[in-house]
Amino acid sequence: MNKFSWYEAKSLEDALEHVNSTVSEQLYASSNGAAVFKSGGVDVFDWVKEGILKPEKIVNIRNIPGLDKISFDRKDGMTIGANVTLAEIASNNEIKENYLAVHQAVNQAATPQLRNMSTLGGNLAQRNRCWYFRSADHQCFRKAGDRCFARHSVNGENENHAIIDNGSCVSIHASSVATALMAFNASVVIVGAEGKKRTIAMDDFFVSAAQDISMETVLTAKEIITGIILPPPSKNTKSAYVKHAARESYDWSLGDVAVVMEVSGGNCKEASIVLGAAAPTPYRSRQAQEVMQKVSINESNAEKAAEAAMSVARPLSKNAYKVPLFKSIIKQAILELS
Repeated sequence: MNKFSWYEAKSLEDALEHVNSTVSEQLYASSNGAAVFKSGGVDVFDWVKEGILKPEKIVNIRNIPGLDKISFDRKDGMTIGANVTLAEIASNNEIKENYLAVHQAVNQAATPQLRNMSTLGGNLAQRNRCWYFRSADHQCFRKAGDRCFARHSVNGENENHAIIDNGSCVSIHASSVATALMAFNASVVIVGAEGKKRTIAMDDFFVSAAQDISMETVLTAKEIITGIILPPPSKNTKSAYVKHAARESYDWSLGDVAVVMEVSGGNCKEASIVLGAAAPTPYRSRQAQEVMQKVSINESNAEKAAEAAMSVARPLSKNAYKVPLFKSIIKQAILELS
């Protein structure tokens, strides 16, 4: 691990004054004198320990006042501060009562110890977990290299990788919490230089490899996530989150799905269906949503929706198993709302 200085930011303005780069920029084209943000620090320190990220300064934003609050209002919805930990989200009764899929997703994310450390903002901003991307020995597309080792190597290990939108990069985004938040049509609040604030839909927050191979979110060096906004649920809103992992206890997702529906008399009035670990970003399955619009929530329609979602799947050499896996969990999640 290289030596770096530590700066304890006292405010958003203070933090933005001292930072000058992002993890994305440093992995793609490193430069001297880099100063990057750290909140919970789980992902950033993984990169530093591996010797891939070599910042000169780490700016700690974990203790900035006001970013660790959760507020809920029936009219305005819920705001979750970026420094709220996953453990705090998991124990919040208003989230459980009004945004059940988020509660379920957080409770299946990582270990209890990591949930106590990990912040919501850091969870959303983390980089993907492709082992080639995180290896100092493999200079892949996302690190300004000339190939995707998971796809193009003779013995490329791609069993955990993407089956949808898997063009130049076949990684999958690591945040299962993002899957549930996107299903609830959440928005990300970002503050930039000179206090300029912008609110961006989570569907637009993540950046595909086709848009920019070096980035996975829209965040730039002089920007901080300050919170997540969830719109108010109606009394007819139902949701479910289902995850499948290789091991039952706290493993990375092989496939997960969040389903949010407006339900009336056993029928779906409006559907939101998002897949995790299927594509390089959380993937909204408009194909499945269209099938479930204005129809009964039953086994037949759930199967049709699952088939529609997987109609765009293009498995790699070792991950075709994900197609039936997703069909199963999509169907399961939909039927949980019946």
